[in-house]
Amino acid sequence: MRRSVSGFPLTRKVVERFVAGESVEDARAAIERLRDAGLAVTVDHLGEETRDAGAAKATAQAYITLLDAMRPLGLGRGGEVSVKLSAVGQALDDAMALDHARAICAAADANGSTVTLDMEDHTTVDSTLSILRELRADYPATGVAIQAYLFRSEADCRDLSAEGSRVRLVKGAYREPASVAHQGKAAVDKAYVRCLRILMAGKGYPMLATHDDRLISITELLADRFGRSIGDYEYQMLYGIRTDRQEALAGAGHTVRVYIPYGDDWYGYFMRRLAERPANVAFFLRALGGK
Repeated sequence: MRRSVSGFPLTRKVVERFVAGESVEDARAAIERLRDAGLAVTVDHLGEETRDAGAAKATAQAYITLLDAMRPLGLGRGGEVSVKLSAVGQALDDAMALDHARAICAAADANGSTVTLDMEDHTTVDSTLSILRELRADYPATGVAIQAYLFRSEADCRDLSAEGSRVRLVKGAYREPASVAHQGKAAVDKAYVRCLRILMAGKGYPMLATHDDRLISITELLADRFGRSIGDYEYQMLYGIRTDRQEALAGAGHTVRVYIPYGDDWYGYFMRRLAERPANVAFFLRALGGK
């Protein structure tokens, strides 16, 4: 399937809509395009579930190389990288993942950028939050993603709503059991709003990852209720999805950060994007049909 998707010209164009490319040069070109359109970025070197120490080290080095390439762009806090700890050794050893993440944070700090830790399945949450606490001792701007559909996430949002904390609120993209996560769109949306309210009422910096106009409207209502002005929170959206909405929000003065994935390990990410929204599948099928 991967060979077919990447090799057929029409479907390859679909991949290119959601993934910036496989090289640092591809990522940098995408960053420059978005910067010139007034958008901030967070860049993900694709990969996860690494169970080889050499591969974990190579992934950490890939992030450092990426951050070096971003330095001349002068992005400041408009530039960020997103890191899956499982890609830098979490499945092998927390200490290894922490060391690699610390090296990435140091490289980001050197050019004024930031790092946000992606969140993976529910079995990794405690480990990820523990590593976050260690990193924030030296790099307090380090952020973390919280998945609203997990039952525990409201409590985690309360714990992370202190001044200086940066939290990316997402719905959640992993297939989790009913014992740990809300099931169904309505329940997940309600959980998202409860977490959103906690973060907007807190003293941290909420980063709202959504393409949903209803949730964006609720965010604006809560910002007004809790006295947050534009610049006290930001929106985050995926590369290639709702670009018109991204530009409209940025044009209204909001910080809009686009999540840019790149790298040769793109297949799993691409398939999750298809699975998330029927419209993405329809777009892919039209490409298969040559329309």
